[in-house]
Amino acid sequence: MQDVTDTPLPSLPPRAPESHKGDYGRLLLVGGSPGLAGAIGLAGMAALRSGAGLVTLLVPRSIQATVAGFEPSMMTLGMGAQSVGGEGVLRKEDAGAIRAAAQQATVVGLGPGLGRAAETVRLVHALYHHLRGPLVVDADGLYGLAEQPTLLQSPAGPRVLTPHPGEFARFTGQPVVASTGGRVEQAALLSRRDGQGGTIVVLKGHRTVICDGRKYAVNATGNPGMATGGTGDCLTGMIAALIGQGLSPWDAARLGVHLHGLAGDRSAAALGPVSMIASDLIRYLPAVFKERCELR
Repeated sequence: MQDVTDTPLPSLPPRAPESHKGDYGRLLLVGGSPGLAGAIGLAGMAALRSGAGLVTLLVPRSIQATVAGFEPSMMTLGMGAQSVGGEGVLRKEDAGAIRAAAQQATVVGLGPGLGRAAETVRLVHALYHHLRGPLVVDADGLYGLAEQPTLLQSPAGPRVLTPHPGEFARFTGQPVVASTGGRVEQAALLSRRDGQGGTIVVLKGHRTVICDGRKYAVNATGNPGMATGGTGDCLTGMIAALIGQGLSPWDAARLGVHLHGLAGDRSAAALGPVSMIASDLIRYLPAVFKERCELR
């Protein structure tokens, strides 16, 4: 495999003066469930701060009003019954409607706060198998996918998987090793389950590994203050936003991981690693994008 860690980071294409919001990606982020509404909200807000033109959060109707209150710049789409068995979650029977909504999207993000109900897991399987556009999968999306890992062998389109070590271990049945070289090899093996070569694995943690089975990069930004709920949801929104702005899934994953860690570093420097939370990271995204990606 080729180590591209030291090659220049990708950059966003210039924004033309006559451009409009549709030129910068129509994102559909699928997730949320009772008690986990904040996760999909963080993903959406991070996507907006990462330059996405339009962000729609597709959530259970039972939490739509809550999610809509997080940020007026985000659109919401409620689906399913108000309550299913007292849960009010997205289910496999919603797959057709979600696929129809995804046809209008540049990229789809799946998983933040989605929940682990049996019908929701089956929904993950259906979407992973049928969605032909780029799909970023995290959190409960990964949980559902690990229930039927053979789906990794033949995805319908480009995929970016963003597991933390615990989620990764569910796919492999083995813990993530400590050495960087070992983690690279583990990420490569998971990526290569896709015989078409279209799956990128972002193995999160200290020195996050980005790997597509043929090349890899090891990220140098980030800090222990980011070990707090919601930071992974932010990364999902960021990578999806960068794909929506024209970057390839590989470039979006590599740049997104770098900027995500850099915003975390800025937040920890200002607030301390003990007290920072995921929404603090989002507040520092404008500064790091201006620093690293502002176009002159």
